[in-house]
Amino acid sequence: MTVRTIVVEDSPSMQKLIAAVLETDPDISVVGTAANPEEARQMIKALNPDVITLDIEMPGMNGLDFLERLMRLRPMPVVMISSWTRKGADATVAALEFGAFSCLPKPRMDDEAALKEMCDNVKAAAAAKVIIKARKAVGAPAAQVPVSNPGVGASRSGPDVVAIGASTGGVEALTEVLTGFPADCPPTLVTQHMPEHFTRSFAERLNRLCSPNVFEAADGMPLRAGHVYIAPGAVGHLTVAGRMERVCRIVAGELRSGHRPSVDVMFESVAAAYGGKCAAALLTGMGSDGAEGLLALRNAGAHTVAQDRATSLVYGMPAAAAKIGAAIQILPLKEIANALFGARMEVKQNVCA
Repeated sequence: MTVRTIVVEDSPSMQKLIAAVLETDPDISVVGTAANPEEARQMIKALNPDVITLDIEMPGMNGLDFLERLMRLRPMPVVMISSWTRKGADATVAALEFGAFSCLPKPRMDDEAALKEMCDNVKAAAAAKVIIKARKAVGAPAAQVPVSNPGVGASRSGPDVVAIGASTGGVEALTEVLTGFPADCPPTLVTQHMPEHFTRSFAERLNRLCSPNVFEAADGMPLRAGHVYIAPGAVGHLTVAGRMERVCRIVAGELRSGHRPSVDVMFESVAAAYGGKCAAALLTGMGSDGAEGLLALRNAGAHTVAQDRATSLVYGMPAAAAKIGAAIQILPLKEIANALFGARMEVKQNVCA
């Protein structure tokens, strides 16, 4: 099935470039281009596209306001096209929380991998159309002042550390999971596939919503209870080092599973450092990053969870983990926070045996 796409971009040259890139894929048809949200609104009504690509900074109503209104009134797959600046990162993280499928940089014709990624994202967004509509039909809960949840608090029999990996759809998924964490949670390491600058903005937004303290991880940061550490985008892999005192290490290295930071690298480091005294979850995302690392954690005696198909925006990474038997539990998103803390470690280790 051909994915019918509308490109929303105020720059005529960038509009033509994005359309040209998408038209190189035989499974994508650009059925229209719009220079502003008002044109886009009329075009969406007339053409009923499968996907739109959307710039953030446009004249009149900006892309973020348009997205919020669109997802409230006519939810559909949206791929954000943004310049990778700090200002753009703040807005794009907000767009992902509003329900945008993914965010990508403005394209360069000399970057073949990025051009392919744009086409792949548009097609994946179309495939996620049903779940996007279903999620937004229910309505996103309003952000609330964080309140420590005693029902899932850390206990002596709970994990010493928590590790979570996510990719496409992970901004919404991680927000839901981490807002269920108590203020005294074990140190929690998170790898979310994001570009540079975006992870700091994401950590700052999570810190305002969650009971624990949320930071973008930096090399040498000590791991403390009540703290969540987000792997910095594009800088290196988030790992664990130290014996007497555990600290974050940001390790420069090659791409792993197509990514830097890689969930696999983080999971394998946590497995080596903590063994069975860990709980880990692999959430929504394209590809297979994290599956092998989750298996390493399970083999080390950790309690491992994967998000289920029904609640995953993209059932790629969790599906890869399920396929190789890396996950002890496959659960809907709303049950994952409790699963990471609710089971006693003695039971977890018995299940792994």
